[in-house]
Formats: sequence, C-alpha cells, structure tokens
Amino acid sequence: MFLKELQNFIQIFSQLPGIGEKSARRIAFYLLKLPKEDILKFSDTIYELTKIQFCSVCGNFSSGSICEICSNPERNHELLCIVEYPSDIYVIESTKEFKGTYHVLMGALSPIDGIGPENLRINELEQRLKSGTIHECFIATNPTLEGDATADYLVKKFSYLPIVFTRLMHGITTGSTLEFADKYSLTLSIKNRIRIA
Repeated sequence: MFLKELQNFIQIFSQLPGIGEKSARRIAFYLLKLPKEDILKFSDTIYELTKIQFCSVCGNFSSGSICEICSNPERNHELLCIVEYPSDIYVIESTKEFKGTYHVLMGALSPIDGIGPENLRINELEQRLKSGTIHECFIATNPTLEGDATADYLVKKFSYLPIVFTRLMHGITTGSTLEFADKYSLTLSIKNRIRIA
C-alpha cells in the first residue's frame, strides 16, 4: 500500500491530460529519487503558476494586467488574430509568422454543450473592433465544426464594420486543433490565409 502523500500525488497528477495513473506513479517515483532541493524547485515552479492571470485586453496568459504582446509597440496593432484559448497563441507564435495582436474567446460556439455567444468573450471583441484601429481580423479558431461555426458567426455579426476577415488556409486537418498541427503546415496556413469577408 502506498503512503498517503504518494497516493495524493498520484491522484492529482493522474487528472492531467495525457497522464494516467501509471504515468503519475512513474513521475512520483522519479521525483522521489531526486535531491530534496530539486523537488522543492519543482514544487515552487508549480506554485508560480498561481501568479499567472489573464490579460485585461486580449485574454492571454500574463504576469501583469496587460500581456507582453498587447504592450509591445513593435506588434502590428491593426492586425488581430482571434483564437479559442490562450494555448493557441503559443502555437501560432511558435511559427514566427504572425506579427499582430490577439483576442482569446475562451472557447467556441457549441449549442450541444450549452456554449452560446454570451459564454464567450465576444462583447470584449466587439469593443476592440469598434475602436477603429483594427483593419484585419484573422480568425484562427480550430478547423472543427464548432470552430467553423464560431468563425461564421463572427463574420456575420461584425459584417457592418469596415474590417477584412481572413481565415486559416486549408492544410490544417479538419476536425483537428491548432495544438496538433505541424509547424510547417500552420506557418503556410497563416502566410496564405484567405479572405472570407
């Protein structure tokens, strides 16, 4: 029988995506072989995550009220990329192809799951678009049924604004997510994004 502390660790870590009970147990045993200082460093790193907040402008992860991308004067603030989650920003940034700013919706429309426009950060997006500083909206929602429905909804909702709407070019597998797209396909898809409105 495992010690209570060990059982607690395994139970918590087995809830992480892609890590089951066996992997959590292996991680626990690996950590227990390390010097205590290394385990404390690991623990401190996890605690540091509690200091991360959401950017008040775009919804990205941030260590302050405004993230590094929104506060960077070298970014193209006339070009806005709309994504579902903050993690999608990291995927797009890894291509080094996109130089604009972002807006995180915190999900995608999914009537089956009870997620409507009121559950997403669409009101905040509308305020940004009405400011008149954005000339292109690059919609980079996932190429899923929900992502496509969200893109269509946004284009129709904001069609009255003088903004060009673009979408990822085909090349990302339909039904997949940006997280699992290979960097080369994603880079080409961003570079060759297509106008949809």
